[in-house]
Amino acid sequence: MTTTEAADAAGAAVPTPGAPEAPSDQAQGQAQVHALAQAQAQAHEVHGYHKQKDEHLKRLRRIEGQIRGLQRMVEEDVYCIDILTQVSASTKALQSFALQLLEEHLRHCVADAAVKGGTEIDAKVEEATKAIARMLRT
Repeated sequence: MTTTEAADAAGAAVPTPGAPEAPSDQAQGQAQVHALAQAQAQAHEVHGYHKQKDEHLKRLRRIEGQIRGLQRMVEEDVYCIDILTQVSASTKALQSFALQLLEEHLRHCVADAAVKGGTEIDAKVEEATKAIARMLRT
């Protein structure tokens, strides 16, 4: 995509060849082109869990089966302590999955931001810290 096409897609005024642009219009157009390029890059971004996606889906299906088992246990009036044991196992399975996903996020997304430098690393570390805090609350 050319800069002119990207600016047009972003809703920016497309400069006429040979016509001078006002500096503020040019800066605004460049900002819009940059925002569009960034949005397109994020849409095609490979996440840290991408390499293990099939394994993760398999694991989540297994956890889903545990939850359905819990529903069945309640429907069949199974003893409370037995249900609680299965709740604990399901909870641990989800926590383990979350930790694996967090590790992959740190290794891929946060490490990538650290290499790029700038404010992106601060944003990624803050994002990961908030995710850890949410996990600790549960």
